[in-house]
Amino acid sequence: MKVVIQRVSEAKVIVDEKTLGQIDQGLCLLVAFADEDTEETLEYMARKIANMRIFSDADDKMNLSIKDVGGKILSISQFTLYADTKHGNRPSFTGAGNFEASSRKYDHFNELLREYDLTVETGEFGADMQVSLTNDGPVTILMER
Repeated sequence: MKVVIQRVSEAKVIVDEKTLGQIDQGLCLLVAFADEDTEETLEYMARKIANMRIFSDADDKMNLSIKDVGGKILSISQFTLYADTKHGNRPSFTGAGNFEASSRKYDHFNELLREYDLTVETGEFGADMQVSLTNDGPVTILMER
């Protein structure tokens, strides 16, 4: 599993000219799954993201979690995080998980995040999406498991 975590002041996702998810302060997550990802993997990543202290406190130190600041999450499926660019000029995506299994993992991962009392907005798994955001900081973190 790979997740790109971006601290944002705003983010939204549009599919077929319709806004599906939109947040103000919070995290925009780009999420990809591999076939070997397990329930333990999903639980670990959800727990780490819910508790990650990457928001500034009164002393301008990254000391607060998304829960501490009342932020929201915009979770976007992004299988292209598994691009292999070692050979040729066309990326290979064979490391990305099976479509149906990854779709179920994506839905379950978002539910696990919600269990931390977080508001989680989403795009549409497998759809052509337009994602816009304002990266706050900028703060961008790559997590893999």
